[in-house]
Amino acid sequence: MDAKDILGLPKNGPIMSQEKKSRPQKESQRKPDGISREVYALTGGIAPLMPSLDINQLKRKALSESEKITWQWLPFTSSARKDNLQLYHWVRVVNGVPPTGDYSFAKFNKSVDVLEYTNDEYEKFLSDPSWTKEETDQLFELCKRFDLRFIIIADRFSSNRTVEELKDRYYSVSRAITTARAASPADVAGHPLVKEPYNVSQERERKRALSMVLSQTKLQERRDAEVLAEAKRISVARKSVKAAEETELPVVSDAGPEGAEKAAGIDGISTSPNAQLPSGFAAPPVSETASTLASLRMLRVYLRTYALDQMVQAASSSAGLRTIKRVEQTLQDLGVNLKPKVPTKLVCAEHLELRKEILTLLNLQKQLQYKEAEGSSYREGSYSETPGTPPKRAQQDRTFIPDSTSFGGDRVGKRDQKRKGPGRLSEVPSSPAQSKRPRKLKTSDG
Repeated sequence: MDAKDILGLPKNGPIMSQEKKSRPQKESQRKPDGISREVYALTGGIAPLMPSLDINQLKRKALSESEKITWQWLPFTSSARKDNLQLYHWVRVVNGVPPTGDYSFAKFNKSVDVLEYTNDEYEKFLSDPSWTKEETDQLFELCKRFDLRFIIIADRFSSNRTVEELKDRYYSVSRAITTARAASPADVAGHPLVKEPYNVSQERERKRALSMVLSQTKLQERRDAEVLAEAKRISVARKSVKAAEETELPVVSDAGPEGAEKAAGIDGISTSPNAQLPSGFAAPPVSETASTLASLRMLRVYLRTYALDQMVQAASSSAGLRTIKRVEQTLQDLGVNLKPKVPTKLVCAEHLELRKEILTLLNLQKQLQYKEAEGSSYREGSYSETPGTPPKRAQQDRTFIPDSTSFGGDRVGKRDQKRKGPGRLSEVPSSPAQSKRPRKLKTSDG
């Protein structure tokens, strides 16, 4: 009993035949020529990335049955050699006719054209106190022999000269000869020896930097990568802090001519905690100085002049451009440099404190001007009467002179003064004292 009996399926049903018929037949893949059976089995029939057949074999004509190929040990000479040396090698010979022509590898013999100079040219243009003529002749002979391979030339050179010194001497002599033999300097202005002269100091610096890079350990490379990652993180953090500060800055809009006059006349801020600002002033946000200090702590290593510039910008960020210029002008008047020449910690702190005090002084002067202008406008508004009306203080200060002709004369009371106008008192003459009835004396008066 098997699974088909359990499921109730026929053992040899039409379903199996249909499944067998529905399966596609595998295409037989033919092994390409030139590949062994084992290599082709390892690839699994996948086409190789690089062609395994030589293209020249496909282009080669089919050999006819009449051609007879043999390999023979024959002599040959090379045009690359000047001594006509004869050597032997195996050569493919077709129908007994050996191949003719130059040696096939002679085309790879490339030599450098080294300039040669005469004795007169050396005396006129090539004299150098640090080099003798014998050393220069030997240098050019070795350059011609070893095709400007200066490492080998420095090894074969008689005196202890560095590779940089040998290069500098060779290229300087070649440049001098090229310039001297030209009809005009403009003719050789585009020559590589003249256009891009050899720089000894730059070559030494390049080799020094290259040796430092190649001699680094894995720990140093990891530390350099950490420093670069930290610098990138700091730059991203500073950009985010700067963007947050720009969004937090208040936007003040003064409408009307009065607001324009205030903005033009008072454009500074007060750094003193005891200073009282008018209603039109706004105190600087403390977050700017705090954010500057936080960004400097994140840097860990920074120049003190850079920190001073950041603190100065944070202290005068809310001040106007005119106020900043007045602060700098005051520093120049006092004979103080805008940036300290010796930026020690104490000097930078004192310089920043001086800037804050100057800013406080300018703000106090502006507040004083504001208060004086406010007081003068108040005084002018209290006497807003007609120009011909005399001031009231003169009438109130006038003294009253009583009539001394009679003992019992009555004085004009306050009620009478209130009933009468201020101008009638002087116009109406006072009644004589004799027309009034004398006051009776009481016993208490005696």
